Amino acid sequence: MTLLVPMRAEAYAAYKAAGVAAYADEKVRAGMWAKEGALERSLAEIESLLPLGLGTPDHHLFEIVAAEGGPTVGYLWYAVEERSGHRGAYVYDVEVLEPFRRQGHAGRAFEALEAIVASMGLARIALHVSGFNTGAQDLYRQLGFKATGISMLKTLGERAG
Repeated sequence: MTLLVPMRAEAYAAYKAAGVAAYADEKVRAGMWAKEGALERSLAEIESLLPLGLGTPDHHLFEIVAAEGGPTVGYLWYAVEERSGHRGAYVYDVEVLEPFRRQGHAGRAFEALEAIVASMGLARIALHVSGFNTGAQDLYRQLGFKATGISMLKTLGERAG
């Protein structure tokens, strides 16, 4: 039974440090940012989104735990926002830690999130997934998410002459 529990203050610092590195890596891997300066850019973006850390209004950070009193197996961060004229939940991050992957925790975490979001009177959950992350795309489709747009990028090689 996977549960979402509010993130503990002592877990936040480690979560943020790992999240900054992971977000920078994702942006570089997706071809959106240069490797040089990516960590600094990532930190700036996360700090702008969470200026008060765990106390940032409308942002909700959870630890994903395997069971009541069980180990933390990952993290989930969402915010209540208006996007495209609709108020709903926007998932900024979901991460299942390596030793706990492929055990169904992410899917069950999203089921728990749906109950939380519905109890808040919200009818939508949105998120972004990188094009290279086909495993996450498959999971989200299985959970009923639909693509609402596709960003595309072509990197040009150095041109002769």
